[in-house]
Amino acid sequence: MNNVLGLAIFAAGVVLLIFGVNASHSFSSDVSRFFTGNPTDKSMWLLIGGAAAVIIGLVVAVRGSRHG
Repeated sequence: MNNVLGLAIFAAGVVLLIFGVNASHSFSSDVSRFFTGNPTDKSMWLLIGGAAAVIIGLVVAVRGSRHG
């Protein structure tokens, strides 16, 4: 069961990363980057959340396969 949960979290993280990359290349992110030097907060949170979910999903999946 942990393998399935870990893979689901991993997949959700990949989806968040894809949305974050798309958001960081959007027009609003370009405008924000022009004035502040940083992309929008939304794209940053999507990228950070996606990376965290990928890592957590891998840890849960690997841990579940070793103990299960």
